[in-house]
Amino acid sequence: MLQGIESILIEHWAALFRYALTLTGDREAARDLMQQAALNALASRATPPQSGREQAWAFKVLRNAWIDQYRQERSSPIVDAAATGMNREEAPAPWYYDDRLLDDMAVREALEKIDLHHREVVALVDIQGFRYAEAAEILHVPVGTVMSRLSRARLLLLQIIGGKVQVLEKARRRRS
Repeated sequence: MLQGIESILIEHWAALFRYALTLTGDREAARDLMQQAALNALASRATPPQSGREQAWAFKVLRNAWIDQYRQERSSPIVDAAATGMNREEAPAPWYYDDRLLDDMAVREALEKIDLHHREVVALVDIQGFRYAEAAEILHVPVGTVMSRLSRARLLLLQIIGGKVQVLEKARRRRS
């Protein structure tokens, strides 16, 4: 059973890390969360599901570890700023003109501005590619809730990103 859990974790490690980064907003906190989730998965007595549902199971383990961590930090009188996601330093990337890089930066910035419920459903469905039912299972909410949160999240992201594009267009017109 441990070998099966290890192979599930290894197979989905990159996607799990991206989700952990979405939840925490900080690379170090995401690494810590990944480590805790891996420990929880390996210590679990429950057998992970078979037949294509392993990834959803791994994401659920990660999310539950994050919830446990959040509850523990909330009950603690002293909270480390890095653990709460307030320190959002990213590793520096080389700058060059690339539309994909600019799009990625705009989406990341917009994702940080929407609330966690919306950000989480975008991360699961749009970024990780889970079906609505799988995301609902991971989040412990009805499928309809996933669909409505996703719809609102997409509208919010478009408003945030669209507002920036309009500002850029106005600035270009002034220079002309």
